[in-house]
Amino acid sequence: MSHIHSEVYGSGRPLVMIHGWAMHAGIWRDFALQLVRHCQVICIDLPGHGRSEAIAPYTLDTVAETLLAAIPVERFSLLGWSLGATVAMAMAERFPDSVDKLLVLAGNPRFVQDGDWPGVGAGVLDDFATLLKSDVAQTLVRFLALQVNGLAYGKPLLKRLKQSMSECPPPAAEVLRAGLDILKIGDMRPFMRSSQIPVSMIMGGKDALVPVACAQRVRQMNSRVGVHIVDSAGHVPFLSHPEQMIALIADSL
Repeated sequence: MSHIHSEVYGSGRPLVMIHGWAMHAGIWRDFALQLVRHCQVICIDLPGHGRSEAIAPYTLDTVAETLLAAIPVERFSLLGWSLGATVAMAMAERFPDSVDKLLVLAGNPRFVQDGDWPGVGAGVLDDFATLLKSDVAQTLVRFLALQVNGLAYGKPLLKRLKQSMSECPPPAAEVLRAGLDILKIGDMRPFMRSSQIPVSMIMGGKDALVPVACAQRVRQMNSRVGVHIVDSAGHVPFLSHPEQMIALIADSL
């Protein structure tokens, strides 16, 4: 079994947090140290990211199964951000007896635009996949820039993202491509439509990757889903609006 790295902070009700594409558990560290006022926080590296070993095949099913086996508690609440949100939805769907509550942060059950479903253009992910073939570093820089696109406070936030990412070597190109494939083909709308697990969606009102409209579409599919919008936030509200995020998470647990 591949080694999966995790970092555990505090005690109490466990909340497992899964980071986004190309990142690692360290992106949560400062935020987790504030969140421990309310719960135990378990930050876990996706396979092939940070200090976790890669797996093969790298699919939504195998990632969900691998992470579940590595979580050091039997029952937990689960928060996923961006790609981590897609993984978290898959884990909640496949292992409902393990997940008490699900928090979808800057995530979309169908990440790419699909008919009238709001999402990022599939061509954006295709462009990243093409650039990965020649320049991984440049691909990651462009991805980070997209996360803060259009934000008045984007420059210092981009600096923080770059500093956090540089803590660990970047994932291998094949791992990054597999993550993009998960985002491109994954469709968690059937789960979100029928989920009996308490679900909350937290969105940035200025997110350039996940249109805020998708949260309302989910709410129309399943009235039990809670929707919270951080109006002035982009794709990383836990960095830009930590106190507001902590209050929302504490209320959702």
